[in-house]
Amino acid sequence: MNNPKFVIQVSKGLIRDQSARRTLMFYSVLAALVLLFAGSTFLSGLLDPHEHPFLVLAYWAGCAWITLLAVLLALYDMAKVRGDVRRERRRLERELIEKAKSENPDDPHPR
Repeated sequence: MNNPKFVIQVSKGLIRDQSARRTLMFYSVLAALVLLFAGSTFLSGLLDPHEHPFLVLAYWAGCAWITLLAVLLALYDMAKVRGDVRRERRRLERELIEKAKSENPDDPHPR
């Protein structure tokens, strides 16, 4: 696990695969919600900012990092889906134009 190239390859695989990316988003949102709930209820005595300021800071920074991970993955997923739709639309338009040209070769402006 200490090899940075391995970590980068695994990260690329998780980001590029839609199913893995959405599963990662689901579990990161779930983890953020559980940590938020636990920090506000069960761990409120342990996470007293006057007694353990660095522990509180580290805990809530971890919650923020997991939440940011989920948000960034969601934004990437939206951009990826929009790009895929745009690419597919262009492919279908080219296919329809080629089909119209082959059916009616005399028409200079196919519809």
